[in-house]
Amino acid sequence: MARVVCVHGIAQQYESAETLLARWAPALRGGVGLAGGALAPEDIGMAFYGVVFRPSGKGDAIPDFAPGDVEDPLEIELLQAWVHGADAEQDSEVALKGFKGTRGVAAMLQAVARTPFFGDVALRAVIWHLKQVRRYLTDPEIRQRTRQAILNSVSDDTRVLVGHSLGSVVAYETLCAQPELPVRTLVTLGSPLGVGPLGRRLEPPVARGSGVWPRGIRQWFNIADRADVVAVEKALGVFFGPDVVDRLVQNGATAHDAQPYLTAVETGDAINAGLCRA
Repeated sequence: MARVVCVHGIAQQYESAETLLARWAPALRGGVGLAGGALAPEDIGMAFYGVVFRPSGKGDAIPDFAPGDVEDPLEIELLQAWVHGADAEQDSEVALKGFKGTRGVAAMLQAVARTPFFGDVALRAVIWHLKQVRRYLTDPEIRQRTRQAILNSVSDDTRVLVGHSLGSVVAYETLCAQPELPVRTLVTLGSPLGVGPLGRRLEPPVARGSGVWPRGIRQWFNIADRADVVAVEKALGVFFGPDVVDRLVQNGATAHDAQPYLTAVETGDAINAGLCRA
């Protein structure tokens, strides 16, 4: 069974464990190889939960959302956090210099849509992402089904859990709720665990200086790109303590994409360390 289990992020509702693994496994093996290790294909598994968000019936792949559909206070808070993440990256071509004062929802959506994460996509795609995160945080059934995908994928051989984006949140909550799992190393990539409105709604809640360390974990490596708008707080050590190993990487134009995170030597180092300490 898989020694390393991966947990994907949002907007994967039209994928499957097999299609994601076809892209993730070679990238992950490449990063591990660059770091001097080796993984066999069977060493890697995927905890797939995208189907939880797949719409039923006919219709557009993404609903025809408009700025007026962003009314939920949590969605607006998350959008503001993403704008803050874009503002903080002063070297980015999409940094929001001079974009001050009252920020309407439409203006914030337009700004976020231009970041490397979204690549100038339609506003309705940004709204669709917001609503998936909000549903995970507020719908107990979705939360339970999403965590169950990890429980179904972890075996007695699993030692490393790799969570990207929202997947890092799901991985964190699952490990906190199930300390008996055999996982000993958590690797978070482009993680939003340091985003205030999200952290306050986690189980357990996360706040600066008072985040709960998952009891079964011996090592935690957090890897973030400086321009990653989703990983608003690049260093999770300020939330969960100095034992978190925070590392910055350069992912190029696709700052938040999973693949450059997976191929990074820093990610490979983290996985190798987790397997060596198993």
